[in-house]
Amino acid sequence: MIFLTGGTGYLGGYVLLDLLSRTDADVALLVRAPDDEAGIAKLWKGLQLHLDWGQFQDVLGRVRFCPGDLHAPGLGLSTDHRDMLRNEADSVLHVAASLNRKSAKACLNTNLRGTLSVIKLAREIADTSGLSRYSHVSTVAVAGQRSREVVEEDSAIEWDRSDYDPYGRTKKFCEHMAHELLEDLPRNIFRPSIVMGDTRHERTTQFDMVRATCLMADLPAVPLAPTDRVDIVPADWVSEVISTVHLDPQPEHIIYHCSAGRNAVTAEQICQALQAATGRRPRLSPRLERPFDWAFRAMNRFPRGNAVQATGALMKVFMPYITYDTVFANERASAAVGAAPTPFSEYGVPLYKWAKSMNFQFPYAPVP
Repeated sequence: MIFLTGGTGYLGGYVLLDLLSRTDADVALLVRAPDDEAGIAKLWKGLQLHLDWGQFQDVLGRVRFCPGDLHAPGLGLSTDHRDMLRNEADSVLHVAASLNRKSAKACLNTNLRGTLSVIKLAREIADTSGLSRYSHVSTVAVAGQRSREVVEEDSAIEWDRSDYDPYGRTKKFCEHMAHELLEDLPRNIFRPSIVMGDTRHERTTQFDMVRATCLMADLPAVPLAPTDRVDIVPADWVSEVISTVHLDPQPEHIIYHCSAGRNAVTAEQICQALQAATGRRPRLSPRLERPFDWAFRAMNRFPRGNAVQATGALMKVFMPYITYDTVFANERASAAVGAAPTPFSEYGVPLYKWAKSMNFQFPYAPVP
């Protein structure tokens, strides 16, 4: 049995389905719900991107719901569920996280306190019945403030380097806890870059970064040079890397960048794809970076709830990750699955068109 956190979320939903397709093992799913009925409703919402109701019902037979909460002591697990995990789970895959890059409190409680609780449970499982692997989904943001670099896995973290936000800072320490507290156990760290879209279809349920990208694409000019690289990867490839390595009895490395790497698309390549599909493209001008930063900061000072403020807050958070022309070496991940990720320029425009046509909302259906 695999114990999975975050399986009702965007990337976690991909990982859950990949695990179920690649192994016969059941998956014990930490879910913030009072009972199985509420857990089913939450999981149905999380998997509608991938499954219809009939397919979803087939999946349910191999999912064991563990009601709990990352913020609660002992993950909020009942004694029965905790005993089940200690005796039956043989690996732990921790995907759940707060992506709130603005809130230090949210990142502290979910990323740090929550991860510590998951690590403590992993240690209990290891000491009770043995643990084949602890896997942790982190982020390339642990590399901190960068400019025009190619970052390798084993040299990404420099403790004296400043971080962009509480998200990167707390995820960096989560990795540190895993290495320090589980140093005697097999473990893997996965660091996705910007995860956006799916190579198999144009739909998504994760809209923050998509909205920011669409906004930039619709402007008459953007603060990028034609050769600036943007490290974007599709969710289906990232999930394939995570599930493949997690299930590998002897993976070659501990840390994997789930990223576009040295072959990341350039701003010019994205503009060319946009122009070919829509007939229009923004002008690329790196000199606009500072004026854009000032403008978004000013917009962020509008009253909360205002559309201008929301746009300013969104772009203030994501601008550093769009403009820093830094990519993360991905040779380890590409070798693990036998393929590099599909370039964003090949699947990004359908995502752009669909997201705008849906007004950045997914058409969720209720439980039948």
